[in-house]
Amino acid sequence: MTLLAIDSREAPRRRLFKAEDRPLVSAGLYLALALCIALPLTLMFLWSVADGWQPPSIFPQSFTTSRWIHILGDENLVAALLTSLFIAFTVTILTALIAMPTAWAMGRFPFRLKRLVEIFILAPVIIPGLVVAVGVGKVFLLLGLAYSVAGVIIVQIVGTLPLMIRLMSATFETIPDELIHAARSLGAGTASIVLHVILPLSVPGLLAGGLMSFIGSFEEFDKSFIVGAPVIQTLPIKLYMYLDPYSMQLPLAAIVSFILLLPALIVFIIAGRIMRDDLMAAGMGKI
Repeated sequence: MTLLAIDSREAPRRRLFKAEDRPLVSAGLYLALALCIALPLTLMFLWSVADGWQPPSIFPQSFTTSRWIHILGDENLVAALLTSLFIAFTVTILTALIAMPTAWAMGRFPFRLKRLVEIFILAPVIIPGLVVAVGVGKVFLLLGLAYSVAGVIIVQIVGTLPLMIRLMSATFETIPDELIHAARSLGAGTASIVLHVILPLSVPGLLAGGLMSFIGSFEEFDKSFIVGAPVIQTLPIKLYMYLDPYSMQLPLAAIVSFILLLPALIVFIIAGRIMRDDLMAAGMGKI
């Protein structure tokens, strides 16, 4: 016993961060942020304004804004951007409407094989999107949905629905049963309970899932490409065309990447202010 006590006292303990460690930790975090985000964005910007950039030069030999003017005046690119925005908004709304009944059942009612149903719901996320797109694309050809906006919207919902269901089910689990029973005891019907109790309390989950669905739809490529291209042109599909290995145009691709990044950046800034950490953790299966 004495030997065990000595060994336990001499065992190394986890060192806690102190106030004097903050500068070093902050420097490491900012360095990682610079390498992961700032450096790629800087290279993208340099490529977008470079007018001649050949190795071994570290910086472009000259700069120009003509490509930006050309891209921003391209009617096809503007049409692709509007198509992407329309599809993203439509996918977000339909995903929320479809996910809420399933999420309510998953979050509120225990039943047999619930874990198996959860795995089935997450199957589109587990399976690579290209595999899903190839399988769905054949069906869409038979149904006449291929190469249409409706087909692209449906195939994107396949990818956004699992995350929305997880987030909404985590939200519904936090709604106290007492509130619903109190509303019923006061004479509220099902519709009144949904409108005045459930929906107001589920707003954080709806916003979190909606923002994630919007970004997932706006930046989705593989399923949209298989089902919609070349008739339906979204912004990621336009970016792929600029990155064609036979006619690669890195400066134009860099500009399109910036345009593609802007809505995602705005959405994530909003999400950082309104989303609850515990809700996101529960929705992602961490707690």
